[in-house]
Amino acid sequence: MISEPYLSLQLRTFSPEQPDSWQPVIDLAIAADRAGVGKVVVSDHVAFGNFLEAYGDPSIGGVSGGKQPTGPDGHWLEPLTFLSVVAGATSSVRLGTNILLAALRRPAVLAKSLATLDVLSNGRVDLGVGVGWQKEEYDACGLDFANRGRLLDHTLEVCQTLWTQTSAQYSADELQFSDIHAMPKPLQVGGVPIWVSGTVNKLSMRRLATFGSGWIPWGPDAIDIKSGIESMRTAVSGYGRDPDGIKVIGTLPITRNDDGIDLDATMSNVPELITAGVTDFRAYLPVPDGLDPATNYLTDVVNRFNDCI
Repeated sequence: MISEPYLSLQLRTFSPEQPDSWQPVIDLAIAADRAGVGKVVVSDHVAFGNFLEAYGDPSIGGVSGGKQPTGPDGHWLEPLTFLSVVAGATSSVRLGTNILLAALRRPAVLAKSLATLDVLSNGRVDLGVGVGWQKEEYDACGLDFANRGRLLDHTLEVCQTLWTQTSAQYSADELQFSDIHAMPKPLQVGGVPIWVSGTVNKLSMRRLATFGSGWIPWGPDAIDIKSGIESMRTAVSGYGRDPDGIKVIGTLPITRNDDGIDLDATMSNVPELITAGVTDFRAYLPVPDGLDPATNYLTDVVNRFNDCI
């Protein structure tokens, strides 16, 4: 396990058009691994409709003013398949989804896929989940968008049941089974850690209190992360959950000067955010192309970060 806090990187496993190669994305993951970055994460879309402006609608799970980064024919790699390639090319960096639309997968099959990836990566997987914002994606999977919150909770219930019970029993309106054996189990005790995405609202905070090892703030709670963490802690406490053990993603604030990014000034923001409760610092930095240049740059970034914690 990596120590906390740590830096993480979002890998762009999507492209508006077919790229010449996806190898540069894999190389960035390898560079992050060599440099000591704590985690790499990838995002998820299974399919698209034509109404991508819905991404900017907070009432259905989007973010105000947000814009979908590709058109409907953008290329998006399936997250767990991609992370399996990265797992084989790395040794220590954690492998996460930010986020996986877990409700679009059959729960038992998803549990098997994640357990397999966790075993083969030597226990390096984190599952970040959310409900998403696009109705057409649920339509394409034959699922009710209006019921997406319950679909996600059901998926997580089944996964945790199959990960933790040798002879698994489950009973809910959606599914019942008994004496089910699903091996191997994830290497991580208790199963793959689940990170719940969402604003501080009743449903997402209940989901976080029930399933979450970590929180992925969204919308205004991500922008004002200190206030968001305070509100989150109050909310999950109301569901009987001790918030002290909940990890939190926060964006590393970037400070610029005339020459570009001032890394020393950027890292000076870190101690205050650690005090506020951020454990995973998502770094959006201009990493140079090429395995060796990226490794050298990220090694310097990680060393500066570690000097501040």
